[in-house]
Amino acid sequence: MSQDAIRVGVVGAGGNTRTKHIPNLQAIEGVEVVSVCNRSRQSSQRAADEFGIPTVYDQWWELIAADDTDAIVIGTWPYLHRRATVAALNAGKHVMCEARMAMNASEAIAMRAAARANPHLVAQIVPSPMTLGVDKTIQKLMAQDYLGAVLAIEVRALGNDFIDPAAPLTWRQDKDLSGLNVMSLGIWYEAILRWVGEAERVSAMGKSAISMRRDDEAGRLRNARVPEHITVMADMACGAQATISISTLAGLSGPPEVFIYGEKGTLRFAGGTLYGGQKGDESLNPVAVAAQDVGGWRVEEEFINAVRGQEVITHTNFEDGVKYMIFTEAVALSMAEGRTISLPSLLANRGG
Repeated sequence: MSQDAIRVGVVGAGGNTRTKHIPNLQAIEGVEVVSVCNRSRQSSQRAADEFGIPTVYDQWWELIAADDTDAIVIGTWPYLHRRATVAALNAGKHVMCEARMAMNASEAIAMRAAARANPHLVAQIVPSPMTLGVDKTIQKLMAQDYLGAVLAIEVRALGNDFIDPAAPLTWRQDKDLSGLNVMSLGIWYEAILRWVGEAERVSAMGKSAISMRRDDEAGRLRNARVPEHITVMADMACGAQATISISTLAGLSGPPEVFIYGEKGTLRFAGGTLYGGQKGDESLNPVAVAAQDVGGWRVEEEFINAVRGQEVITHTNFEDGVKYMIFTEAVALSMAEGRTISLPSLLANRGG
């Protein structure tokens, strides 16, 4: 596509869409955010007034079908990602879809099939952001054999806060809206994918400490069915074993951290800083990140550049999105059935 104006419609104007996607898109020369549809006419109009968006639609499918857009941003919760993405791609529109990709692996595979059927269109999932600043450096160190063979990976993302039994139900705790996604599990697995590749088998346990929470919108108590504490063991295709602990109830646990242990060295990521050390060192020390390797949030820029044919989506394409949704579903199955789940077998069973 040429440098002609790219007209963007927004389905779902939630927090990330309002703080990042809409203003960042509007800051790019030649991009116009021309329409919006949120959960109600009132909230749609508020977003339109806030950002100077000229057209408000009452139904998301009307926005997607209209001929006033070239690209669609899907900023809804996961429950609508598959339907809106497939509709947009089938309507000939480029798609940037908020994470997590879908409710489950089957939906993600259907989205990928629609993208594969329309290879001339850009299809992007909003990426896991926490490690963007160090991803290139970790990849470079591993390519330089800094670690040697990777033996083990540990992820601790425990939330640091004590649980609040009186807090209302959020969409992240509502399976009808979030599907099989659990806390930040998919986000951290996506980072692991960038560094060492996929898991082959997983075994997981999890629990919900608070079984019922008040749904302020519905005005009643509802089951909170999404786990609030999980531990996952994974055999990685690279030969390493990964342990991932995710929680929203571990008070004073400290910030998230990741260790990558190799036969020659160790890397640790915590608090936005990368640390490293090798055999013979007495401790881990900060790793200098070269200026050209410092990554950051450029989701909207990457999307528009891809639409214009200037680059290829790397953060995150639908192929990688399916990978983390297969992992997410495997974890859910393992927790439900008390057994180890093979990811390749699950992918095959889901038609992937």
